[in-house]
Amino acid sequence: MTRLLHIDSSARPHASDRAAHGSHSRRLSARFVRRWRERHPDDPIAQRDVGVAPPTPVSGRWIHAAFTPLAQREDWMHEVLAESDALIDELIAADLIVIGVPMYNFGVPAPLKAWIDNVVRVGRTFGFDRSREGEPYWPMLADAGKRLVLLSSRGDYGYGKGERLESINHVEPSVLTPMRYLGITDAHGAAIEYDEFGGDDLRRSIESAEAQVDALVERLSRQGETRKAA
Repeated sequence: MTRLLHIDSSARPHASDRAAHGSHSRRLSARFVRRWRERHPDDPIAQRDVGVAPPTPVSGRWIHAAFTPLAQREDWMHEVLAESDALIDELIAADLIVIGVPMYNFGVPAPLKAWIDNVVRVGRTFGFDRSREGEPYWPMLADAGKRLVLLSSRGDYGYGKGERLESINHVEPSVLTPMRYLGITDAHGAAIEYDEFGGDDLRRSIESAEAQVDALVERLSRQGETRKAA
């Protein structure tokens, strides 16, 4: 059994295959989950829509509470960290994290950044000890077998590895870097481009990205089955 965590972050509430001017990232993430459920109908799926219900951004009180040792926390600190605890619990419980993320001004939407800031937390998802020999930081989710699927969309084209706009694509790096910091290094993805162009370019990009999603479901399913048999 594989436990999925499905996260959407687009401000558009509907997928582009269901509504005019809908979200392409929601289209891809929904397709992935739908295809996965077809293959694995009994796998539990948790859904977190940060685009519709954004997490509370990190505040000074949050930082104070998070860096206070657990045994010394006051009641208000537990209250401030309650939402972060819930988000982290979902992440820790998941074997496969599927994130739909559109490009907004070359980066991720603010609600997804708020989610990242809430789950990257000392003592829960990464460790820190200034007296530790060598590196004082260490990932706490490493060796948990977690896999990440990042499904994106952007208005222009050429943001992929080695392409003309790679240097200004801050979407994948801004998600993959903190997830790797926590120990989630097995990452995969697909993206729809040409949203601002429309026409045949957009249609071909959608078809290509959907084919990549289907292939990802197939490949990750086989990987999971191989792990179980090992």
